[in-house]
Amino acid sequence: MSEAPNYIVKGATGDWEIVVGLEVHAQVTAKAKLFSGASTEFGAEPNAQVSLVDAAMPGMLPVINGECARQAVRTGLAIDAQINKWSRFDRKNYFYPDLPQGYQISQLYHPIVGEGHLDIELDDGTKKRIGIERIHLEQDAGKSVHDLHPSMSYVDLNRCGCALMEIVSRPDIRSPAEAGAYVAGLRQLLRYVGSCDGNMDEGSMRADVNVSVRKAGQPFGTRTETKNVNSVRFIMLAVEHEARRQVDLIESGGTVIQETRLFDPGSGTTRAMRGKEDAHDYRYFPDPDLLPLVFDDAFIAQCRGSLPELPAAKRARYESTLGLSPYLAAVLSAEKETADWFETALAATAAKVGQPVTEVALRVANFVSTDLFGALKKLGKEIGDSPVSPDALAELLALAADGTLSGPLVKQVFEAMLETREGAASIVEQRGLKQVSDTGAIDAAIQTVMDANPEKVAEYRSGKDKLFGFFVGQVMRAMAGKAAPGVVNDRLKALLEV
Repeated sequence: MSEAPNYIVKGATGDWEIVVGLEVHAQVTAKAKLFSGASTEFGAEPNAQVSLVDAAMPGMLPVINGECARQAVRTGLAIDAQINKWSRFDRKNYFYPDLPQGYQISQLYHPIVGEGHLDIELDDGTKKRIGIERIHLEQDAGKSVHDLHPSMSYVDLNRCGCALMEIVSRPDIRSPAEAGAYVAGLRQLLRYVGSCDGNMDEGSMRADVNVSVRKAGQPFGTRTETKNVNSVRFIMLAVEHEARRQVDLIESGGTVIQETRLFDPGSGTTRAMRGKEDAHDYRYFPDPDLLPLVFDDAFIAQCRGSLPELPAAKRARYESTLGLSPYLAAVLSAEKETADWFETALAATAAKVGQPVTEVALRVANFVSTDLFGALKKLGKEIGDSPVSPDALAELLALAADGTLSGPLVKQVFEAMLETREGAASIVEQRGLKQVSDTGAIDAAIQTVMDANPEKVAEYRSGKDKLFGFFVGQVMRAMAGKAAPGVVNDRLKALLEV
């Protein structure tokens, strides 16, 4: 695996190396919260989804949501991590207005998932393996809202108690680009697994960005933690700004202090929020209301068997088995929904034209990645909302394969399918769009074009072969794009050379 060179910050005293570790908080895909039956649906009215457990009413005891544990195990298996058959919940004590209990139930000493890794690839093709230290389950806090009143803050507890997987990387990241690639790759993996929807704009996936700087070969410097950054681009900007700020601070005689900072998307800068606590400041201790989680081999095997084909394996199969280019393989496997749509269309096309999928794969892949994606972008739709279904696309490509439709007619029929949601065969029949192969009709059109352009006929016959394309275009225009291109070429050559 080729390694990316370390990103260097140029300072007055020389080169500085960035060291980055990311703590990604991914909200688990589950209908209920981690320790209560309250709904996790996004967008509800404030405080409409708060159970007595979430509100920390006296005597209310937490009960583990088994689906959340299952999703954490599946995620761990997807990053090739150690699954801990015995894990335990701890209380992390701190006091925020949006944390009714005055503590968070988390896992410090015995997390559900141990060490794993994620392989990333940068835009220049270099690759790197980023170590993942652990994944632990914890409950989310609520949300404080500061912009609804001039002198008071409001609290929305809908998010309080939602299950989070905290995915903690090792400090292996050395550049903003690596940080971006890691988060993008992790988001893709979580969406494939189905353990998190990855909607960063809704807050269901966000990252705490730990940054320090050092001279090459020196020990790690003091790190800062920039909290709750919710886009890949912002994470990259936070790394870049914070590294530059630390270098400037050190070189001017200052000292980097361990603190929590916030990222300002408007200015692309970070600002101090509070001093950063160490683990002992939270006074962790085992939660007395929850038994340890204990898994057997059968449960882990069931979780492993439920995993889909993961992105890296899918890309490799598209290249090796289907013969797609690395670019097409990456584009079509970028999202699981896209890959599923493509594979359904591929299987349907192969069945309709009576050829193996390997013979039609490039044809389907090119149409999906160019024509379909381009149309969906114009319409502002995702592939799951495509007006053209995979089976309908297969019908269109089959009509092209059997000679019913020429290239221009395929595009014309496809545009009609997008507009009407009708099938290709129906549109062809209704609008009379079948390709014309009748040599008599084509010869007549050719003769009309030749009669209208006698000078160009003479030039062609005198040796200006490049004019052949002009005649092809004129004949196709005269026949409204319905003429079979192969027949047009053959008959033009014959008649122009008379």
